[in-house]
Amino acid sequence: MTVLYVIIGLIVAAVIVAKLYLCAVGKEKVVVKTDAPFVVESQTDDSIVISKKLTFVNEGKQCATIMDAMVRPQLPYEQYDGVEARGKAEREGEPREDDYFEAVLIQKLGDHNHEDKLNIFAKVKLTPRKGMSLKEALSHMVDLPLDVIWMETGRTPWHYTKVRLTLPAEEIAKLAGVELVKD
Repeated sequence: MTVLYVIIGLIVAAVIVAKLYLCAVGKEKVVVKTDAPFVVESQTDDSIVISKKLTFVNEGKQCATIMDAMVRPQLPYEQYDGVEARGKAEREGEPREDDYFEAVLIQKLGDHNHEDKLNIFAKVKLTPRKGMSLKEALSHMVDLPLDVIWMETGRTPWHYTKVRLTLPAEEIAKLAGVELVKD
């Protein structure tokens, strides 16, 4: 029986030592800076793409992984059905036509290769519906909330995180070069 207690004691001690070690070496801590302005990335007679740079900074002591980043426009047809809004998250310098977001590492703060920061662009493509021109559709536009959602992991179990951006109707009109009509 004494041998069993010794074995259980060693297991408990090993778990405690492992937890103390992990506390000492720290974990990832991803912070997102959303202060960049919205800009027009492209505009045609049929659509406009507006983007905003989000800077992800790992302020923690361990490497983090960002996966499955996406932009979800919150514009139901019940609110405004004159525009179709499609969102996309895209890594800086890594454009993709298939809308897939490839997982990427963000090194710990102070990385000598400066890989402790990552820029991801939140993009939304607005296309007119119901036979309207782009200018007509955007002149009646409403505020557009955008959820930027990503999966994150490191020493902590994977989890989803989200930030909400709001693209005001007035700013959309200004970026598109149209005058907003007050309905």
